[in-house]
Amino acid sequence: MNKIGWIIFSVVVVLLLGGLIAWTRITNPPIDVTSVENNSVIAASDQNGNIADHVKGSDAKEVLFIEYGDYQCPSCGGAFPNVKTLLEEYEDVTFVFRNFPLTSIHPNARAAAAVAEAAGLQGKFWEMHDVLYGKQNDWSSLNASQRTTVFNSYARDLGLDMAKFEADVAGKQTAAKVNFDLALGKSVDVSATPTFFLNGEVLDDATASAIVQGDLTAIRAKLDTLLGTTEE
Repeated sequence: MNKIGWIIFSVVVVLLLGGLIAWTRITNPPIDVTSVENNSVIAASDQNGNIADHVKGSDAKEVLFIEYGDYQCPSCGGAFPNVKTLLEEYEDVTFVFRNFPLTSIHPNARAAAAVAEAAGLQGKFWEMHDVLYGKQNDWSSLNASQRTTVFNSYARDLGLDMAKFEADVAGKQTAAKVNFDLALGKSVDVSATPTFFLNGEVLDDATASAIVQGDLTAIRAKLDTLLGTTEE
């Protein structure tokens, strides 16, 4: 190819890339979460596909414990039973789970998040959440076809309407919720999972790592201090 040919080729490539970027921005516009209070329980809205935050524990919201998690993340899987233990011990804590699938290293994470959200549209978010983490090793390494078969089996076991479930997994509503959670996480510099926030402050690495490993000493101390303050 001569010099003029290379120039034409380069111009065509640039135009194609520019068009692709423009199309992506049109079809998937960035989500503006600057007006959203991250340290709160977020209600359903058009931005999040009319799917509110998923909440466990106290309705008081005086001690708010938020996790940004990835269902395929081994560390999130390690933290999962220990977070459950904490919530059983501390009934006054309000726990919120938000999706943060790291798709560059966990190719099944986004699909798993959609599965949990689709189950949530039938009132079974936490049940599916628990199954996905509890059986993480069974589906993490599967290809797209295999994971769909496994996820559908989980949905059947939970008694979900399968036609609705399958439509919702692929639907815009669940995609909007996952995208919204991702935007929220990025707005507060989340880049790894699990990332925890306790009353608006990111949990230090040592305490978060201890939760993953099953050592709850540090997080219990923090919760005891906060609960003692709020009860005064």
